[in-house]
Parts: sequence; C-alpha cells; structure tokens
Amino acid sequence: MIERDIRGRGIVDPRVIEAFSFVPRHVFIPDAAPRDAYGDFPVPIGHKQTVSQPYIVALMVELAAIRSKDRVLEIGTGCGYQTAILAHLTPEVFTVEIIPELLEQARATLAALGCETVRSRLGDGHEGWEEEAPYDSIIVSAAPSAVPPALERQLKDGGRLVIPIGLEGGAQQLMRFVRRGAQLEEERVTPVRFVPLV
Repeated sequence: MIERDIRGRGIVDPRVIEAFSFVPRHVFIPDAAPRDAYGDFPVPIGHKQTVSQPYIVALMVELAAIRSKDRVLEIGTGCGYQTAILAHLTPEVFTVEIIPELLEQARATLAALGCETVRSRLGDGHEGWEEEAPYDSIIVSAAPSAVPPALERQLKDGGRLVIPIGLEGGAQQLMRFVRRGAQLEEERVTPVRFVPLV
C-alpha cells in the first residue's frame, strides 16, 4: 500500500509516510478482507459511512502540514484510522464525530493501539470544537457545500484547513485554505467524492 498508493502517487513527507507505516489500517475495519483494507478505495464502515482510500487520507494529511506541536482538529472521526495517523504526528489531536456507534468503536480501537492523547467528542462537525480552538490544522473528512463559518473562526493565523467542498452525488473539490489574517487563501487540489457532512 505504501509503495504503490502513498509514495507511488507522490506523497513525499517522510513523517506522513512513517505514520502510515506505523498505523495498521486493518484493525480499524475488521470486517473487511485484508486486500480490501489495504486497497486504494473507500471501504464501508457502517452507518452509510466509509473510510477514505489510503491515498486521499495521505494527501489530506500532507496538505495539512502538521508539525510535532500543532493542535489539530479532525471533523469526522469515522473508524478512527485517520485519527491514529494524526496522533502519530502530534499529541494534540481533537476529533468530532456525529454518529455515537462510530465514535464508541473508534475510541476502543484507538485505546487498544495506545493513542492515549487523542481527545474525542460526539457533536456536529459544522460547529467544530470551540473550547479547544484555535487550531494549527483542521481536516474535514466529509463534504459540506461551503466552509462552515465556525471552522473558519477556529483556525489560527497561518493555519491550514483541508476540506472537500461540494454536494453529495455532484462535483466535489478537495480544497486547502490557509488563514492570512482575516482572509482565507484558497487552493483547489483535486476532484473527490466524500459522504456529506451531516
């Protein structure tokens, strides 16, 4: 997976590659066959949700440019796979999930892997996690139709917001926004398809 779908598709950050080497993807999707767990395609995790393909997870994490002391907010914990990748890069990871069963499962898997510094909560991703803001990086793993204002407010100056934008079943674009004072500097990255941010 790493040689074919991470390095092989242009991911170059050595810390990101190390994180993918360290985190076992199959333990987060135990119902999937190993070849499916490590295939470069989304895998269902129940509740009409999926875990993104490895390349897209790696691309989003690399775009977030996470340093070892950054505070990172993840919107959409899902099964916890990306959360564990983030926790390998920085101990300051805050993650929000709206589906109770997924959050409970992710917490159990993260605990079993020793990801003890991750803080998680049940909530609406549109609202972020105001009490712990501001954040150096925010990664959103589901697609709203526009940047939620709360997430924009919770981003530090110089901070990176990586988010798919678009409607379910329609055109979606992976975007990176960088806060420059009161403005968000916009970068269009690649077309994508994500579940909607609910």
